[in-house]
Amino acid sequence: MKRLAGKVALVTGAGRGIGAAIAHAFAREGAAVVLAELDIDTAQQTAEHIKAQTGARVLAVHTDVTQSASVQHAVSEAERAFGALDVLVNNAGINVFCDPLTMTDEDWRRCFAVDLDGVWNGCRAALPGMVERGAGSIVNIASTHSFKIIPGCFPYPVAKHGVIGLTRALGIEYAPRNVRVNAIAPGYIETQLTHDWWNEQADPAAAQQATLALQPMKRIGRPEEVAMTAVFLASDEAPFINATCITVDGGRSALYHD
Repeated sequence: MKRLAGKVALVTGAGRGIGAAIAHAFAREGAAVVLAELDIDTAQQTAEHIKAQTGARVLAVHTDVTQSASVQHAVSEAERAFGALDVLVNNAGINVFCDPLTMTDEDWRRCFAVDLDGVWNGCRAALPGMVERGAGSIVNIASTHSFKIIPGCFPYPVAKHGVIGLTRALGIEYAPRNVRVNAIAPGYIETQLTHDWWNEQADPAAAQQATLALQPMKRIGRPEEVAMTAVFLASDEAPFINATCITVDGGRSALYHD
């Protein structure tokens, strides 16, 4: 029996990286999956690949998580195509790293519009149906930035701290209705964003090696390793896990000093 058989899931930012890995894992475990993505061409290509690999029911929907109406539209499309939404994964996010005193108002607004408001927009769109049915699982992709600070990354960790607060508050609010809200905090994961950051450094190869050297396991994570944690939280195997965060970072955040 597949772990998500019969479930309907929506994943934001599912065109590539962690979101694509989650969508693929969900489909492989039997879910019908909606890829809610700003870059619809990438989402459609990913959806076609997932369908070819798994045979699952998959749909790509153009979605701007900063716009509540757009996210509501994605949820409506999921329900129209596949039925009631069982699982929401709020994965869409962007890196905004600035000096606090030279950061523009636009940088601040852009970070929070995607990384915190976008998560709330997803929750607000999915929760009414889940609450009415008395069942549902929301998984918010946070970050180790949610509880650790790296200088030079402001205001990203502020938004990600907010995601943990939102997760805990909503998890407690709707626990009596059997709706669970949890988060995953990935550490360094090998996505295009990580490679982009390395490539922006003066010596990309040295930057990559420095990152790897910091990791207790001497490697960074793979998107699939985050995805399987999302499968667990979305499944019926985690019925009493709520309002919490699972860290997927190879032990990096437990290290006191290098």
